[in-house]
Amino acid sequence: MEAAKGLVKHVLLARFKEDVTPEKLEELIQGYANLVSLIEPMKAFHWGEDVSMENAHQGFTHVFESTFESVEGIAKYVAHPAHVEFANRFLAALEKFIIIDYKPTVVNP
Repeated sequence: MEAAKGLVKHVLLARFKEDVTPEKLEELIQGYANLVSLIEPMKAFHWGEDVSMENAHQGFTHVFESTFESVEGIAKYVAHPAHVEFANRFLAALEKFIIIDYKPTVVNP
């Protein structure tokens, strides 16, 4: 196994408050996606809703995954004014969340 060169994944598991409308949710997701064009170390963004049949999601309904060039890139992202402004709005809409940063490992069979 080997670590992908420098890349770091930033994963946020979220459960939105019940009063977040579909329109507000769409606005928040678009705002998250727009950070890729505003914050240089952020290289990619993906998101999705839980579709698991195992019912082990513990109430989390959405997954947001960002790719960064390095751990230092995540630090720049966290401190960036565009992220700070967005995070204040986004986190206010969440009932609960978990954030995990990890370096992906490539498994060669």
